[in-house]
Amino acid sequence: MSGNNHIMIVARGVVCGKCRHRLSIPTTNSTEVKCPTCNNMNPIPNYEQFGNKDRSIQKLIVKAKEKISGNNLSSSQKPDSLNKKPSPLSSSSETRPAGKRALLIGVTYKRKHKLKGTINDVKSMRELLILNLGFKEENILVLTEQETEPELIPTKKNILKSLKWLVKGCQAGDSLVFYFSGHGISQPDFEGDERDGFAENICPVDFMTEGMIVDNDINSTIVWPLKKGVTLHAIVDACHSGTVLDLEHVYNRQEKKWDDNSPLSGNARKHPDGGLAISLSACLDNQVAADTTAFTGKTMNGAMTFLLIKIMKKYHGPTYGDLLDLMHEELEKANESRCFAEKIFKKITKNMLLQKPQISASKPFDVYKEHFVL
Repeated sequence: MSGNNHIMIVARGVVCGKCRHRLSIPTTNSTEVKCPTCNNMNPIPNYEQFGNKDRSIQKLIVKAKEKISGNNLSSSQKPDSLNKKPSPLSSSSETRPAGKRALLIGVTYKRKHKLKGTINDVKSMRELLILNLGFKEENILVLTEQETEPELIPTKKNILKSLKWLVKGCQAGDSLVFYFSGHGISQPDFEGDERDGFAENICPVDFMTEGMIVDNDINSTIVWPLKKGVTLHAIVDACHSGTVLDLEHVYNRQEKKWDDNSPLSGNARKHPDGGLAISLSACLDNQVAADTTAFTGKTMNGAMTFLLIKIMKKYHGPTYGDLLDLMHEELEKANESRCFAEKIFKKITKNMLLQKPQISASKPFDVYKEHFVL
């Protein structure tokens, strides 16, 4: 057969090499196909020779579609880990260079306890720390139910272990971040050191069987070890999280002053070892926090987390007071929206602002002079 009669491959079909008429490939095992227009016999191409290239093109198309849709996973795949390997937990070193370290925890739970925005919260917070605030991937530990390694699932045991990792070997110059997005619960205080008579707790994924992590344990684990020159910021997007770190001073935004939150029992220790602990909570101890699409219309997020990241990206280091005011203003605007109130805050008084972000600290400071820097 002459060179002029070689066929062309066009979208998994063939074209006659002589008259360019599109041909239909027979379902039989024929090696040639006759052109109905010019009667020229055309060889049927062996697609195996094009298979690798064709499969590569298909993969590129699939990846492009996944990127556009925001879904990079097939039904059988698990999400990529948010931890850089090896896991930060694998390090056995007692000392480390001074710098930035973060623990990010997002818990989705199951069934009636399920939260849909916590993974989005963790991803957004991680991105903020890396791209905007100078944190290194290898110094960020992430616990979610999407992780494949058992030690990275947010169980009670793993969370307590990770809290210890966060402050282990801390030294002057360190900036530590503890972030939690999940359920929070308030319960009666049986140790007699809470001024309001209630203890605040966070819920690990296995809290129904293993119990909650109480504020006293959080305080003793990540506040006590803070040495002089070390700063810890806790950002807790959960219900009843106002004093979840049990810090001794709570900022009163209405009166522009710090309220005493020291334990009633004189024997209870709540302060660090010379360092500074600051907590930014999604709401007061007696309030609930929203997991909502109200601010984006699409993506589910914790309301405080979304607003915090939005403000941090826009203003690049606002003062603590300005940050708190801006979050309150945004929540008030959202709460005035009838759509927001009906969809998110059912069974509430009209125009009532349900969640009021709160700042507490191990020692008071001027919130309108000090900048929120992680």
